Amino acid sequence: MDKAALELVRDWLTRADHDLRSARLLAGAADPLLDTAIYHCQQAAEKAIKAWLQSANALIPRTHDIEDLVEQASDTNPDFKQFAKVAAVLTPYASAFRYPGGFEEPMPSQDEFDEALKHAQTIYNFVLNLLPKEARP
Repeated sequence: MDKAALELVRDWLTRADHDLRSARLLAGAADPLLDTAIYHCQQAAEKAIKAWLQSANALIPRTHDIEDLVEQASDTNPDFKQFAKVAAVLTPYASAFRYPGGFEEPMPSQDEFDEALKHAQTIYNFVLNLLPKEARP
């Protein structure tokens, strides 16, 4: 991986890390903002997978659909297939709670957030472990 690609990978991962940290801060506030926090979980997973795609010199689509990203990442590393079900859970959080009239519930539950955070962190860690140390933030 050349230096420019390495910088882009690191930038994707830094932004994914910031999303994970933001999610934790928002969920841990005295008055938790779980709708915004769960959105950041989706974003963290999306950006982590895009970091992998960048490292593999693959086309990075302009999409928030983690299911599509997992499928594309599986073309370069079949181990991404293990995240198909997780992707189906996370993908709707790109917009579900951001606008009125989304999910049946107006806000995600603490359990939904906890699950989303766990999934996003797992994907982030998986990608980190695939990449060389110099690509890490």
